[in-house]
Amino acid sequence: MNFVATAFQRTLLYLIVILIMLLYPLLEPPYLSGPRWLSVLMLPLLAYIILVLVQRYRRNALPPLEIGVGLFLLAFVPICLASLRGFAGEEAPRNYWTTVAACVLAAWLLNDLLSGAKYRSGWWGNIAKFAVPTIFSLTLLFLWEVLVRALAIPFVLLPPPTAIAQRLANSLPVLMADVNQTIFRSVLIGYALGCAAGFAAAIVADRFVFLRRGLLPIGNMVSALPIIGVAPIMVMWFGFDWQSKAAVVVIMTFFPMLVNTVAGLAASGHMERDLMRTYASGYWQTLVKLRLPAAMPFIFNALKINSTLALIGAIVAEFFGTPVVGMGFRISTEVGRMNVDMVWAEIAVAALAGSVFYGVIALVERAVTFWHPSIRGG
Repeated sequence: MNFVATAFQRTLLYLIVILIMLLYPLLEPPYLSGPRWLSVLMLPLLAYIILVLVQRYRRNALPPLEIGVGLFLLAFVPICLASLRGFAGEEAPRNYWTTVAACVLAAWLLNDLLSGAKYRSGWWGNIAKFAVPTIFSLTLLFLWEVLVRALAIPFVLLPPPTAIAQRLANSLPVLMADVNQTIFRSVLIGYALGCAAGFAAAIVADRFVFLRRGLLPIGNMVSALPIIGVAPIMVMWFGFDWQSKAAVVVIMTFFPMLVNTVAGLAASGHMERDLMRTYASGYWQTLVKLRLPAAMPFIFNALKINSTLALIGAIVAEFFGTPVVGMGFRISTEVGRMNVDMVWAEIAVAALAGSVFYGVIALVERAVTFWHPSIRGG
């Protein structure tokens, strides 16, 4: 049984071994300046190496390479992070960068192994489905932290993830108040009103042809309007509270829902419509039993698009007037105070909220459109 199945995976493994064997990162400063307990992390990795040697000597099946790569990451990633404190503002040595490169290649190799054929079904497949994006995201955060601190990038330009996480943990009450103002008031209310109004207008436009011919060109034109031009007008009309931001969200979500729903209602085939006519079905029966189910992929496509547009619209609208609370208000205020870590904390919360919002809609889509080939194929 070979370590890896493909030539590409072998290449990654050889590169990792070469990078580690050249430099002995644990035997020289600044690695020894880190916490002493980090050396304990090497013990599982050494135990795995001994197990591999014993199994190879006995000519038995070798342990999975995924375990070895995972233990390597568990040993060397904390060492790389802890060693950042030993540089004391000086330039990191070359052996540090080769160790970082080895960790990145190991994460790449682990993801490539978890994407193999044996992790595409069953419980291991479900675990790998979440493990691969998690490892990829953690690798990006690891590189972000290492590059910012080792290269001494100014805090104002780009704070490290640990500083952002610390600010986020210390500012939870403020962040929750901003989320309540922006997400639960402006975004959700405006999203519901805009999508519902767009859906209703699409039904009316489908019923009356002249409305469809008149509304769709206007919808395309309004969709091209810059939000920075619409937001101040909405603030003047509806005031500085969440109502003006919800109005901006309604404008941004109305026409994507209108255009996609109208296109979806026309997606059903002529044979299906002729069949409904042979059953003496009227317009509303055909709409409910045939055309709306066929339009569901288009409708959910609009809902997913609007989930991101709504969040962007509400945050940008808060730049033009808002009470002393809200994600957009906090971002614009803290940028002026040079509190960049707070700005990034707000961005992280907004990204998390938008991802959860999008994910909920995607789960509902899978339940409603289970019959669609794109869902069955997935």
